Amino acid sequence: MRPPIRPIAQSSERGFVIVAVLWILVALSTLAMIFSVYLSNSARALGATDIGVESEALVSASLELAAYQLLSADEKARPAQGSFRFRMDDAAVLATFTSEAARVDLNKASKEMLANLFEVLGAEGKAAEEVANRIVGWRTPPKPGAANDEEALYLASGRDYSPRQAPFAHVNELSLVLGVSPALVERVLPYVTVFSKSADVDVLLAPPEVIAALPGMTPEVLNDFLKKRPSLPRDQKAVAAALGPAVKAAGSLPETKAFRVLTTIRFDNGRGTSTEAVILLGRAEVKDKGKDGAKDNTKDNTKDHTKDNNDSAKDKEPYRILSWQDRAESLTRSSRRAGG
Repeated sequence: MRPPIRPIAQSSERGFVIVAVLWILVALSTLAMIFSVYLSNSARALGATDIGVESEALVSASLELAAYQLLSADEKARPAQGSFRFRMDDAAVLATFTSEAARVDLNKASKEMLANLFEVLGAEGKAAEEVANRIVGWRTPPKPGAANDEEALYLASGRDYSPRQAPFAHVNELSLVLGVSPALVERVLPYVTVFSKSADVDVLLAPPEVIAALPGMTPEVLNDFLKKRPSLPRDQKAVAAALGPAVKAAGSLPETKAFRVLTTIRFDNGRGTSTEAVILLGRAEVKDKGKDGAKDNTKDNTKDHTKDNNDSAKDKEPYRILSWQDRAESLTRSSRRAGG
């Protein structure tokens, strides 16, 4: 007798269905995994975006508070540096502000000061002097009718650009100056600015490297001054006496309306960010009031108001942001401590 054929066909059909179902299950499982990864990445991206938006708002708040503290004080008694803390929602914020006069202004500093600074930071004497010459050449306009020797140097070196021959717009322009290596640029950036608008530096705030670059400074005078500095009053005569007569421009305490604000943020989830911004304080509005409380305009009767009416909005703001640089970073032990 022949074996039955029909049951074998049914068994084959069942096996094919089982295999097809298994493939479908595998495909669904793969899709589920892909969807899970997509959701996870999307959640992380949204979380990072939320933190970025919140960080920007917190930095803006710290700049507002720093400007308020500086503008609320009398201009002659305005603090050159300070700090404060505040908490908002799930973040603790530490803000410190320092006068930009603590740095060397690339557009105003003397050639000798620039050469000394680069030498203090590791450049050899002749190389430091050459860098100072090129910085001065970069910021100095060419003389009308004379040969442009500075531009010729860049062309001879094979550069496809010419020197600005105008004030530095940003400290990062140093990387374009002929003869300044990337390593030297990285070393000098923490000590230079383009916002103080002063040829002198505030020696009560400046880092030791900047004070060491003062013309006439010696290691002995520097060490002695750094020991005395914490107890020195903010008085030019006292500072000049502590520096000694050999140091040129000794005791100079330049005033500036530019302040560097460092904002460190610590979130409750352990993440942290820090942002460094430079702000320029605006003009304070002074209102003279008469006995009836109304504004007294008698002093302005002969004043030409055309210029005031044409003032831009930036002149009327309490402060302007000149520079903003933020970076996300995991909190170190020191920043955790600083965050409160």
